[in-house]
Amino acid sequence: MAGPSDEFHVYDTTLRDGAQREGISYSVTDKLAVARLLDGLGVGFIEGGWPGALPKDTEFFARAAAGDLELKHAKLVAFGATRKAGVKVEEDPQVKALLDSQAPVVTLVAKSDLRHIERALRTDTGENLKMVYDTVRYLKDHGRRVFLDAEHFFDGYAFSPDTSLRVLESAVEGGADVVVLCDTNGGQLPLGLADTVAEIVEKTGFRVGIHCQDDTSCAVANTLAAVQAGATHVQCTANGYGERAGNADLFAVVGNLVTKLGMEVLPTGALAELTRVSHALAEIANIAPDTHQAYVGSSAFAHKAGLHASAIKVDPELYNHIDPDIVGNDMRVLVTEMAGRASIELKGREFGLDLAGRSTEVGSALKRVKELEAKGWSFEAADASMELLLRDELSQLDTPPFSLESYRVVLDHRSDGEIVSEATVKVHVAGERVIATAEGNGPVHALDAALRKALLPHLSWLDTVELADYKVRILTEHPGTDAVTRVLVESTDGEREWTTVGVHGNIVEASWLALCDALVHKSMRSS
Repeated sequence: MAGPSDEFHVYDTTLRDGAQREGISYSVTDKLAVARLLDGLGVGFIEGGWPGALPKDTEFFARAAAGDLELKHAKLVAFGATRKAGVKVEEDPQVKALLDSQAPVVTLVAKSDLRHIERALRTDTGENLKMVYDTVRYLKDHGRRVFLDAEHFFDGYAFSPDTSLRVLESAVEGGADVVVLCDTNGGQLPLGLADTVAEIVEKTGFRVGIHCQDDTSCAVANTLAAVQAGATHVQCTANGYGERAGNADLFAVVGNLVTKLGMEVLPTGALAELTRVSHALAEIANIAPDTHQAYVGSSAFAHKAGLHASAIKVDPELYNHIDPDIVGNDMRVLVTEMAGRASIELKGREFGLDLAGRSTEVGSALKRVKELEAKGWSFEAADASMELLLRDELSQLDTPPFSLESYRVVLDHRSDGEIVSEATVKVHVAGERVIATAEGNGPVHALDAALRKALLPHLSWLDTVELADYKVRILTEHPGTDAVTRVLVESTDGEREWTTVGVHGNIVEASWLALCDALVHKSMRSS
């Protein structure tokens, strides 16, 4: 794949700044997996962490140097601070750890706000400037490429412009390739930030980068504004992970740079991997993907309103700002009580059903959807149940593989405190009446186990089907113990996943309805 040149940098700091998000704790193995995914996407630089400060980061760089991480596109970056005040650079153990990491690139963080220099570092501007120059020069003399993160730059520049500019000058005099202007507190807004970036570029002629936190929900906008004002180096994190409100989202920034500004900042063909990589990184972080995330969220190109669907039926571009395929995503039409006929027809296309000219069936399906949604059903997250409904209206649904005679679930609270659920089902399958009993750690688990026990000898595909997720929601329209329960069941056969829905005043019955739909849908697909 042809890649972007060094003229523009996509710099990822998920493994350092992103790891500061509350709830994230990467193991060294996790960090290696994250780095491989980012490298596969084609980012230019991957900041691996702070060697010498954190044991896991030190181990990560050691394993990378030992051959556990082979990068094809990216350069590995070690992050650290300038030498301490009053300490010779060659004697500072933290600087030594940066060299020991064997990373070819080092990013140094330096105070660029006079108040931080005097109050946090407890030194003066002159010593701070020497700390910056000495450390950059020392690393350059040892063959490292150096970037400087000017911490709290925008706040510092507003308070004492001369101090902040002198920090940048010391870094460049020492040999820094890029000076990165950091909105560390995340308090900037796009227009003001862009003015400052343009002013710095014009005054200094330095190569400028941008690093934005998201405390005003403007990190992505601020990053793009900085690029348009002259920045040629963007620091981002996967899915916007980071301390407090997070950082600029790598996928939104890259998506905008490529599709809106026409900048080829990733290798050819890599943009189509955005969605896959985003979701894979969310799994490693053990954080559910943000369904409404720009470009890569599952709802990013989902349309619910009937007005939208009518236009999309004519031309998908009318309500999509780009073709979802460009970023590896899909357009979806959500069928809800807000749906119109066009929504039903477009949903049918997703299932391979041609509903053109079937106005009676479309109207009947739409009526059923609206009636069921009024009772608490929701089909926008349960495509499998929606497909069954549509095929039923078209008389394309085969006889279900089994029929229920009855089921019973009992809860046994034993003297030792153990609670066991037991379920018995009576079903008719393959011309036989079958009775099966099973225990489980809850009524739904027991019911699922009993149903599987009854059907497995007759349905060869059943042993491939597993319950992937189970969600329960108590509908607020019916408060108290009489509330209606909605259950979503996500199933998988190892090759695909599908979701079904059940609604009832009894949670067990709601679960039964969703479980049955899941097996009926699998049976339909198998045949």
